[in-house]
Amino acid sequence: MKPAKAVDPITVSVIQASLIAAADEMFAVLKKTAMSPIIYEVLDVGTGITDPRGELVSSGAGIPTFVGVLDKAVKRIVELNGLENIRDGDCFVTNDPYYGGVTHLNDVVIALPVFADGELVAWSASIAHWNDLGGMTPGSMSVDVTEIFQEGLRLPAVRLFEDGRPLRSVFDIIAANSRLPDFVNGDLWAQVAASRKAETRIRQLVESYGLAAYRAALVDLFEEGERRGLAGLASLPEGTYEIEEEQDDGALWRAAITVAGDRFTVDLRGNPKQRAAPYNTSRDGAVISAQMIFKALTDPTLFANAGSFRALEVITERGTIFHAEGNAPHGYYFETRIRLYDMLWRCMAKALPERLPAGHFGSICGTVIAGDHPDTARRFTMVEPQMGGWGATATRDGLDAMYSASHGETFNCPVEICEARYGLDVGFKRLRESTEGRGLHSGGKGMETSYRLRAPAIMSAGYSRARQPVWGANGGDAGGVNGLSVIHTDGSRDDYTFASGVRLEPGDEILVGTANGGGWGSVS
Repeated sequence: MKPAKAVDPITVSVIQASLIAAADEMFAVLKKTAMSPIIYEVLDVGTGITDPRGELVSSGAGIPTFVGVLDKAVKRIVELNGLENIRDGDCFVTNDPYYGGVTHLNDVVIALPVFADGELVAWSASIAHWNDLGGMTPGSMSVDVTEIFQEGLRLPAVRLFEDGRPLRSVFDIIAANSRLPDFVNGDLWAQVAASRKAETRIRQLVESYGLAAYRAALVDLFEEGERRGLAGLASLPEGTYEIEEEQDDGALWRAAITVAGDRFTVDLRGNPKQRAAPYNTSRDGAVISAQMIFKALTDPTLFANAGSFRALEVITERGTIFHAEGNAPHGYYFETRIRLYDMLWRCMAKALPERLPAGHFGSICGTVIAGDHPDTARRFTMVEPQMGGWGATATRDGLDAMYSASHGETFNCPVEICEARYGLDVGFKRLRESTEGRGLHSGGKGMETSYRLRAPAIMSAGYSRARQPVWGANGGDAGGVNGLSVIHTDGSRDDYTFASGVRLEPGDEILVGTANGGGWGSVS
């Protein structure tokens, strides 16, 4: 057999850049066609392209933890269905962390296999937060669940389309299980449209340059990712770094990170058992937290694919909060995952004090308000992550009013949209004025936000770093804690960290306060 003809580097670069552009174009389509503000304003989404077996090729803008879901979701779809059973015209949907969903039931993955020249050449996939998929409470994020069955509709990597035709029964099941059927249907079709846009672009690439050149470009892309990862790894001090950290509930979490010449190992054994409560994450979720740390340390650029993480090894223990099994619920997985991410960051900050900043507010501070719009009577569900302070560095103060470090390129929902879509009054959004997080360089400022109800509603919320304060570094002060309170019309006040099914009445005020970032260095 003659050796394959080498593909010139310019063609390889053009194909690679086109795949990145296709993932970005997916993101733009999803943003412009979705119905829910959590998608088109906050950008609580991720888009990406994988190879036929699910290895990440390129990703669009969005939440880093979401982009890290997509390759794992596709791999699970392939595992469950078999490559030989994937057909042109298929499209799959999953949201279940035990079937490729990775996160929680609100986060829905749409994955479309892309065929060219009669062969499966790629998958175009997206993930987006849907406002309601049933379950015990509006917004599908109850803190009172003990099993995943109570959290809402489970979609176990099933076909959504077959031979290019929608399976109406699946669409009907989804709509029948949501309190917001119009919104989930609209957001679903937006994700399908995004995948189809990338499908068109990938087919055009293969048609223009040939399948051999396309495949050669992927091989080169993965090798470049691996080279970058190994080069960055070589700049880190070798050794084993350990951390033990107390959480808000008194649990002790542990991690050990070992840096070697060709391997970055994150060991998460010895952690608490999984809980009959919605604070678990899947092993894939724990891997994503480790991937973000590894990427930040070795190659903190937008370039990322499967090759970028070949030097990373993650060790988990089955049946723990970082590797939940069986029927454990996952509704507030994001708080567990961000706490893990923050702990791993803190572990490496001890080894690299001049390079890594102090702790940030370290919580999504997810706030969900559901009810009927006081002017239109249309049912709504507001899903609003909050912003807080980031940690100071060895050279400057921390950044004010940012989303959590794992939340990526997301935005706050504008006050005008919030008030129009949900019928709330936003009293204020302002920087938190406090002296917490002082140091040689001070932590960034958190936020204070006021929502005032105009009609009855139900609230759910999940705030961590509510008791254990944000950590300072190198003698800098702690940055404080996150919190949420409801001020009732009679003047009484209720404070919450994790809550669901909280009944609100017209005139009640929700007060959100997020922490400052930690200070860096002693002022003395």
